[in-house]
Amino acid sequence: MRLGPTRMLLGAVATLSVSLWCVTPARSQEKPQLAEEVFKNIQVLKGISANELMGTMGFFSASLGLNCTDCHISESSGDWGKYADDTALKRTARRMVQMVDTINKENFGGRRALTCYSCHRGSLRPRVIPSLMEQYGSPPPEDPNNVEIVGRNTPTASADQILDKYIQALGGAKAVASVTTLTAKGTYQGFDTDLEARPFDVFAKAPALRTSVIHLHSGDSITTYDGRGGWIASPDKPSPLIALGGEDLDGLKLDATLTFPAGLKQSLGQWRAGFPKTQIDDRDVQVLQATASGGSRIKLFFDGRSGLLVRTVRYTDTAVGVIPTQTDYSDYRVVGGVKMPFHWVVTWTDGQATIDMTEIKANPEIDAARWAKPAPATAQKSPGK
Repeated sequence: MRLGPTRMLLGAVATLSVSLWCVTPARSQEKPQLAEEVFKNIQVLKGISANELMGTMGFFSASLGLNCTDCHISESSGDWGKYADDTALKRTARRMVQMVDTINKENFGGRRALTCYSCHRGSLRPRVIPSLMEQYGSPPPEDPNNVEIVGRNTPTASADQILDKYIQALGGAKAVASVTTLTAKGTYQGFDTDLEARPFDVFAKAPALRTSVIHLHSGDSITTYDGRGGWIASPDKPSPLIALGGEDLDGLKLDATLTFPAGLKQSLGQWRAGFPKTQIDDRDVQVLQATASGGSRIKLFFDGRSGLLVRTVRYTDTAVGVIPTQTDYSDYRVVGGVKMPFHWVVTWTDGQATIDMTEIKANPEIDAARWAKPAPATAQKSPGK
């Protein structure tokens, strides 16, 4: 897949994917901005949040194998206003969205049985002639993310057993519960950094508050979650302060809980075990599925031997289809008596972000102001840039 200018539109999704923590204060949740309030010339995708629109663009990118300026104009890579300009591909996309919506309503009772990806599969034009090479050649490797429970298999291990093994692998329930605050330093590399490794900081408190800061050349990109609301304040986003909502908050809560995992079992519901055998990087993994409070479906993959968490996949519904966000965890090291991953790779429908921690501290004093709603970002010039 081509990368390039997609970092402007979808960098917020990567930043969101590493915004990790959740608590429940008394104040009400802030309503996210609608797409038409942040972007111009929105016609068939009105009424969804601005962040869901970004996810929808990622779905288009994954379905067609295109980046932002393939459908928009080249000038849009440096000017958010130019994304509003009409192009032939944008007009075609609007017609396709309406066509697919009609097919689903008239043939599947409104259930989203057909999407852009159903026909395109990563190509601009759907193929209509069968491929003999695919039919008679070696099958592609199985994607472990696609594993599903078939029938009513009796699981070899229950969800409770797998989760208990995970907590024990981290250091035991007592040690895990003893870590109540955390700071981390490292580097972040993604679309929103032009694939350059930039300094990255995390400030977190149990049960789940978190602020992360990516130090961009143009200014700090701050993502804060206080348990009820989440925000991205960044100089390279379409709005200087984006409020997050819906399933995006499910993602924040999941990642927050995984940082202070003592409450993982209680934070999710409808736990399911009994998935067929599958592997990640030639290692056997045990798979659990759960449902977040906002309705998001989540899969968790645990190393079959060590019991440590190696991957999560979170599914987010957009206006045109469901998109996965995958986070892989590795390089576990002991901090404050608890094993913590120092290497994270976040993969979504149009790119990846890599986080490498160089230092994690357990139980430091942290100023509570770190978790206040951030001020709108302002761009600043960086020396030498």
